[in-house]
Amino acid sequence: MGIDVLIAEDEPSILESLDFILRRAGWTIESVTDGDAVLDCVRKSLPRVLVLDVMLPKRSGFDVLKQLRASAETRDLPVLILTAKGQQQDRRIAEELGADRFVTKPYSNAEVVGAVRQLLGEHDRDA
Repeated sequence: MGIDVLIAEDEPSILESLDFILRRAGWTIESVTDGDAVLDCVRKSLPRVLVLDVMLPKRSGFDVLKQLRASAETRDLPVLILTAKGQQQDRRIAEELGADRFVTKPYSNAEVVGAVRQLLGEHDRDA
């Protein structure tokens, strides 16, 4: 069986936080820290949801999303985009590229868990 959530985040403290809250919510997690690794991991592990930071080394989150949406195998992968607060243009670009949900940093733990739960099609329960 594959992983539930792939986290693509290059900031160690944010990655550690996301990993902790999503594992605590009961999901299996894998993480990568650059855009090339996201594409490799998605193809190998077939996660149920991708939590994708916009600013990644090697390949931006937008480039990753564009490639995922262009491939028949990954076109329907639910993607939650993370970006810095106040980046309205990032939100517009993410929506145009086919992001399913959007969360701005700083975020609340409940907001991220709720978004992932929704993308997985699970009903809300206490985080």
